[in-house]
Amino acid sequence: MIRKFIYLFSITAFTLTSCGGSRVVTKKDDSRTIEKRYSNAEEKDATETYNNEIPLASPKIANIITTAKQFEGTRYKYGGTTKRGMDCSGLIYTAFIEEDISMPRTSRAMSLEGERLHIKEVEPGDLLFFETNKNKKVINHVGLVVDVYAQQIFFIHASTSSGVIISSLSENYWNEHFVMARRVL
Repeated sequence: MIRKFIYLFSITAFTLTSCGGSRVVTKKDDSRTIEKRYSNAEEKDATETYNNEIPLASPKIANIITTAKQFEGTRYKYGGTTKRGMDCSGLIYTAFIEEDISMPRTSRAMSLEGERLHIKEVEPGDLLFFETNKNKKVINHVGLVVDVYAQQIFFIHASTSSGVIISSLSENYWNEHFVMARRVL
């Protein structure tokens, strides 16, 4: 009898905790699928914020993002600016130069360009800067914001381990190493 009670209690508890705990909102575009889990408490706000058509500030920004995305999957190569290999500042430099916008060649120099932004002001086309070397407190990594929705910021960058990829600023590693955001255009 007690065994039966424990069994029924366990099944009931599992069912209650698993039902409605979270749901997945998926956003698809030509280059990726992004999934985000929302608790029921967040669900209404998250789905209202979720938007497939994010207006960009200008066609130049759209072209810069498109150019950067064309390098997705390219391997990392220090000093690289081509499909054969790309580093983080090379990706940004190449994407901007396609729109005749001159940028410095290093992430540290890029971090001095444009206007500094509060994180809540970030839009697609803005740049994110990071300090990833724990021994030196200097900016050494940059990414280009490609999407902002549901209070998440997605950026494209050249990772030493994975090459050119799209990451989220909410990932622990990037969130911990984030320094600032800047708008060049």
